Amino acid sequence: MKLDGKVALVTGGAHRVGKALTLALAGAGCDVFVHYGRSGDAAEQTAEEARALGVRAATGSLDLARTDELPELVDEAASALGPVQVLINSASGFATDTALDVTPEQWRRTMSVTLKAPVFLTQAMARALPEGMEGAVVNITDWRTARPYPDHFGYSIAKGGLDAFTRAAAIGLAPQVRVNAVALGAILPPPGEDRSYLQDLAGSLPLRRAGNPGLVADAVLFLLRNDFVAGEILRVDGAAHLA
Repeated sequence: MKLDGKVALVTGGAHRVGKALTLALAGAGCDVFVHYGRSGDAAEQTAEEARALGVRAATGSLDLARTDELPELVDEAASALGPVQVLINSASGFATDTALDVTPEQWRRTMSVTLKAPVFLTQAMARALPEGMEGAVVNITDWRTARPYPDHFGYSIAKGGLDAFTRAAAIGLAPQVRVNAVALGAILPPPGEDRSYLQDLAGSLPLRRAGNPGLVADAVLFLLRNDFVAGEILRVDGAAHLA
């Protein structure tokens, strides 16, 4: 896919990895729609940085747990910029819970934001694509789906479902829409932690170094541009899955 002139919707595109992906897409020539939950000021700042790269940018807010409204987000992006051809499902929760203490409400929220929203946003994007127009989706997942976190029980299951969805949708939406994923490792410290958290973690990785959002953006751009790749989950994890 040639990215120049395409419209891209990035969920959670206002900050952290989502912001890096938004600006990488803008740098590649995409007009970008920055979705946010509560970070309106950050979303507008990201949009301004995208416009400075010479593309159009717009923002929109939605609680991704409100599944019935997900098609409206795609419609809003299309009204502002044109048909969405690139969808990056980046937004995610990271609730702390275990198999013994997860509550039904925690489970519902985690599944809605981390798994259900990507599924139905992808569906809405595919349904809205004009006939003959190609689309591409990249889901942001986690290498730890193969070795789940003990204290992020619901998150691990939701991301594992996102892996399965990536493969299933790659078949179900081909050939018009290609679906791939990038599985992250030690890219940014969790909220409340500093860079030393990553440096400590890097010592256990085969590559002995942490990553950064720019490396994730490179992987996403590769998957978008390569028209012969679908159903792939590309790990950007410093070979953590082999350790």
